[in-house]
Amino acid sequence: FFDNKIMKVNRMRMVLFSQTIAFICILSLCHKVTCSCFVPCDHGSPCPSSTTTTKRHTPHILFGSNTDDQQARILREKADQLRKEIESFEDSKREQKRKFEEEQQAILKEKQDIRERYSAQVPILKSDGSVVMERCDFPPRLVSKENDTVIGIKTLSRIITVQANLPLGIVLGQREEDMPGFTTVDEVAQGSNGELAGVKVGDLLRACTAVQFTMDMPTWQLMAGGIGRPKTTRMMFSTDGVPFEKVIEALVSNSMDPEGRPAWLVLERMDGS
Repeated sequence: FFDNKIMKVNRMRMVLFSQTIAFICILSLCHKVTCSCFVPCDHGSPCPSSTTTTKRHTPHILFGSNTDDQQARILREKADQLRKEIESFEDSKREQKRKFEEEQQAILKEKQDIRERYSAQVPILKSDGSVVMERCDFPPRLVSKENDTVIGIKTLSRIITVQANLPLGIVLGQREEDMPGFTTVDEVAQGSNGELAGVKVGDLLRACTAVQFTMDMPTWQLMAGGIGRPKTTRMMFSTDGVPFEKVIEALVSNSMDPEGRPAWLVLERMDGS
């Protein structure tokens, strides 16, 4: 709506400017000097129109009146003023567009920074059995000590990932009084695998890898009455709102990984800690 209104005003000004220029051109034509005269014949004999004297017609000059000159000057001044207003309007429009684009870029950059702060790339198990590294979002749960509530996305925390071999050498816990359903790191043994991987006291455990043991039952074994064969799969396990016992089981299950891979931990940590 704003752009349509601007275009209409712009067109009206251009039409008025064109009409003003046309009127100035018409007034200029009125100031054209015209004259005509007759001179004697140059062959020394009298012209046919006179035998003794030569008739000379005084040139007649047509000048515009002072009123026309004043009107023309006024119209030129109005045309100059209109041109300046159009140029100023265009400059203002370009400035507004530039500021809008800068604001949009700043908003996009802020969103991108927030996405990177509260997300992490982790291994995701697909339905076909393949594992793909994907970026997953983890909304902030920690609150800075200076604030009592989370104000939008302005929390002073970030998401990090670590990989550590078992045993981790850390003590986990859940504080039901202030953070029910969330698992925190209460202690880290010196020189332990957890400390070497970068785990710190106060970290909030948001997710971890878990190994699941199942029996693979091909169709031919079902028809033959077989019992199948054991199969292990590793997947990411979200710990948000999960009972403490389930979190511990998920962490310990990484010891059943036949490939002996280190466990993935997704942690939320306050800045500066």
